[in-house]
Amino acid sequence: MSAATWAWLVLLFPLLGSLVIGFGFRVLSTRTAGLLGIGAVAVAFFCGIGALVAIQGEPSDSRYVASSLWEYAAVGNFKIDLGIYVDPLSVYMVMVVTGVSTLIHIYSYSYMKSDVGYHRFFSYLNFFVFSMLVLVLAGNFILLTVGWALVGFASYALISFWYRRQTATDAGMKAFVINVLGDVGLYLAAILIFSQLGSVDYETVFARAPEVFTTNEWTIVAICLLLMVGAFAKSAQMPLHTWLADAMEGPTPVSSLIHAATMVTAGVYLIARTHPLFDLAPTAADISALVGVITLLVAGTIAIAVTDLKRIIAYSTMSQIGYMIVGVSIGAYSAGLFHLMTHAFFKALLFMAAGSIIAAMANMQNIDRMKGFGKAMPFTAAMLVIGALALAAFPTTSGWFSKDEIIDYASFRGGIYGLMATAMLIGAFLTAIYSFRIVFRILPGPPCDEAQHLIDTGEVVHGKPVNPHTLEPEDTDVGYPGSEHHIAEQALGMKIGMSVLGFLALVGGVLQIPGVDEVVFNFLEPTFADSELSHIHPSTSESWLGLGKGAAISVAGLILVWFLYMKRPAIPPALVRRLPHVHALLVNKWYFDELYDFLIVNPVKGLGRFFNEFIESDLINGLTRGTVYLVRTAGAGVREIQTGLLRSYAVLMLFGVVAIGLYFLIRSI
Repeated sequence: MSAATWAWLVLLFPLLGSLVIGFGFRVLSTRTAGLLGIGAVAVAFFCGIGALVAIQGEPSDSRYVASSLWEYAAVGNFKIDLGIYVDPLSVYMVMVVTGVSTLIHIYSYSYMKSDVGYHRFFSYLNFFVFSMLVLVLAGNFILLTVGWALVGFASYALISFWYRRQTATDAGMKAFVINVLGDVGLYLAAILIFSQLGSVDYETVFARAPEVFTTNEWTIVAICLLLMVGAFAKSAQMPLHTWLADAMEGPTPVSSLIHAATMVTAGVYLIARTHPLFDLAPTAADISALVGVITLLVAGTIAIAVTDLKRIIAYSTMSQIGYMIVGVSIGAYSAGLFHLMTHAFFKALLFMAAGSIIAAMANMQNIDRMKGFGKAMPFTAAMLVIGALALAAFPTTSGWFSKDEIIDYASFRGGIYGLMATAMLIGAFLTAIYSFRIVFRILPGPPCDEAQHLIDTGEVVHGKPVNPHTLEPEDTDVGYPGSEHHIAEQALGMKIGMSVLGFLALVGGVLQIPGVDEVVFNFLEPTFADSELSHIHPSTSESWLGLGKGAAISVAGLILVWFLYMKRPAIPPALVRRLPHVHALLVNKWYFDELYDFLIVNPVKGLGRFFNEFIESDLINGLTRGTVYLVRTAGAGVREIQTGLLRSYAVLMLFGVVAIGLYFLIRSI
């Protein structure tokens, strides 16, 4: 089959899985629903392999194909096709999305078993994967916006999955609203593209753009800035980042899926896909890179202070996406996308390990209460260590090769990009600190009560279900943990998903070793061959020098955290007491939520109260009351003349006829 046929099948199976599970929940057992969900995404992954093989069989300059099911709309020479675009970039994204999503589905099969919303969960999960695949396979900006909106809706449904938990519904709404703001940017960009280039198809737009626009012309800069708004909202980059940590209210597999393989990588993909436009607007590209740098630094500082396990990992995602944004904005396309792939491996793994530990903690997420899980949960502990090592870019892990490739490229370009490289090295040191902070806070030391209970009895603690943030009683009819907790040591599905990801997190870097192989670069090269920036490469010796710097930073972070939490555990609390304002700034996430409440939320609420109390109550309701009074008075008057006497009605009719006659007589004079 052709690559296009395989790509259509990639879209078909997750959609079918979502529909079958969603409509068949009354007749399907939980086991069947879970297996259908896994099977749908797994088959999509194998179809992705088929597309990969098919497209690799084409000549290097012909590795793209546009396919359309039908013509959606046509006006004159303008038409919109329901079409897909299959090239190395879209196939690469398909492989990452479906591959990692399959492992997350396998993990979820065991992790969510006690949840009464099991069928609904897998239907949503399949739909989320389908939405992301629509986004990456779209062949024009119209279908791209459709996929973009579907991903936003799916994320809302999954973040708010436990809909009787107020914090979950609030988090889902927050994510939805902020992403809608990004959607507006994307829609306006699409409108500008059509108005200037007369088309929305990728091939036509990217071919015409160099003919229509000059470098840094205001229109193309405006288009790219609007695209950035959409990218930053989806990928949680400043200032549209505040939804990401709150999204941890969803089940842990949702956190894993959103952060590893789907939603937050959409912005990275968008910039990479539209690179011909950003090449014509280097000012916009530089702004994008600068925002990525600022984001990775701010997120890194927050991650070293907060104590919620899932939120620490969430802020690490925000930081690592910053690296990817920098990569695809400055021309290191293959490096940015390589880090996207390796990040999917170790970030999904970290969330899975966190979910296993949280289950053992009776759903509590505060790392201050965790201790001794290295002994209580050796498999989960090993996976957590592997994920942390890869996240911290420890030598030989996948993150070491991918992250440092972005930094090396920026350093090689020099100038402002050299300064960005320095900032990214600082960010790498922060990454090492918060990565190993997780490990040394949770795994060593005397076991906490929950860990000791697991060691003594072989069973996890089943406390009263409560919201881990508000400590309010949890509604187990729709909320995990329900009647059971599940950990990787006792659940085969969780262990399988984590094992595969652990292996990939360790060895995934072999795909791009300087001077040895360039598998990712060579595969993606046809997509980015039109960009001069993609042909810039540091030498092998410079790349290895950069890897050496990255290794030193990672090891230094490990030693520092080991010293602070193992040798001198009194130092961190002392620092908090000595620097209370700095600690408050970081724990409160630089007060961005409070700032937005002050500048936007509270004024809008105040305006709403004003309209409710004065405009609606006094003016509108006053007018309404006046109208009601008039109608009632008129009705009362009419009732007075409704005597029921025929002669009275005849007299009234006579007066009416005479009045009408007089009216026309007077007008004729």
